[in-house]
Amino acid sequence: MPEEMEFGPDILTLVDDEGVEHQFEVIDTLELEDDRYIALIPVYDDAQDAVEDDGELILLKAEMEGDEEFLVAIEDEEEFNKVSEIFLDRLDEYYDIQES
Repeated sequence: MPEEMEFGPDILTLVDDEGVEHQFEVIDTLELEDDRYIALIPVYDDAQDAVEDDGELILLKAEMEGDEEFLVAIEDEEEFNKVSEIFLDRLDEYYDIQES
């Protein structure tokens, strides 16, 4: 009998500048021109922390250094606005997003 495949959220563990690990769920990815972007939300161990979260998306850009891929902040404001608008439009199709 074939083994059943389990599907769940795509979780990434990222290490900040201070060496602290943080877990994020990948919500969406986007290929735009020759760049790849990723939209993340934090994963919490404590349910109360999840309830208190403001629901802000974290948008990062994938950059290659040699054979390794790194996720970096999007520094250019115009690029960030363009990417965030695309992600919000795409996510609005799947989720009931309320902007503040």
